[in-house]
Amino acid sequence: MDRPGDVLRRAREAQGLSLQDVATRTRIPMRQLALVENHEYAALPGIPYAIGFSRAYARAVGADETVIAASVRRELVDADVMNAPRYEMFEPADPARVPPRYLAWTAAAIALLFAVGYGVWRTQMFTPPSEEQIAAQVDPQSTRPATGNGAPAARPTLPPTQGPVVLTAVDEVWLRIYDGTGERLLEKQMKKGETFTVPADANNPMILTGRPNAIAVTVGGRPVPPLGAPERTISDVPISAAALLARPASTVPATAPTATSPTGATATPAAPAPASPAPVPTVQE
Repeated sequence: MDRPGDVLRRAREAQGLSLQDVATRTRIPMRQLALVENHEYAALPGIPYAIGFSRAYARAVGADETVIAASVRRELVDADVMNAPRYEMFEPADPARVPPRYLAWTAAAIALLFAVGYGVWRTQMFTPPSEEQIAAQVDPQSTRPATGNGAPAARPTLPPTQGPVVLTAVDEVWLRIYDGTGERLLEKQMKKGETFTVPADANNPMILTGRPNAIAVTVGGRPVPPLGAPERTISDVPISAAALLARPASTVPATAPTATSPTGATATPAAPAPASPAPVPTVQE
């Protein structure tokens, strides 16, 4: 009976192929193919390689790969080389189907590009913005070019009607804030030092309180005159920025000055006494 290596050699020679030609077709080193032809299976890396190389060799020269593989397996069993039946399940894939090396390099380059892109994206996502970026988002005009002398151009001042309206309780006080439709924006007993910012989009906000002197009002950080006379209830007083800034410098009626006696007690000034009537002249007869 012809041995599988002899069958493969005759098939190769019948097609006029050299061992190098078969190595090129199968991508198996020529030294390994020579071992298959010479039935030197023990010199191969293992039993699975002997069967796999024989199959690829047979396919390259047009022989029956199933018959060749069975013959090689039978010889390995007969020779008891490395206990062949136990390793058949690990028979390697056909070497001819192994992807070429350039595909591996291409895949590695694509993976590297993805890794670099992910690193850049992660850096941008988790890096906090700088102070300049935050300022540019808050006020786009902060990035305007400098003037000719190198100094930055002066920032335009905000119109007086801009800026939040902030109510600060200088003492404990009850108040109610409502808009033009009567909807309540705030109603509570504010503690000393507590603040409330009037919503900028409120529709004609107004205030009701019995102690306007206990409330300090600022518009854009600038104080405005008191909302009313001390300890006197006020209601329907507009507290929008435009309304507050349009009020006169002082809307609280001035009170009469008080005098202090030498003993330290305060006394109100006495009203002037009425003038006495002039004497009526008498006429003697």
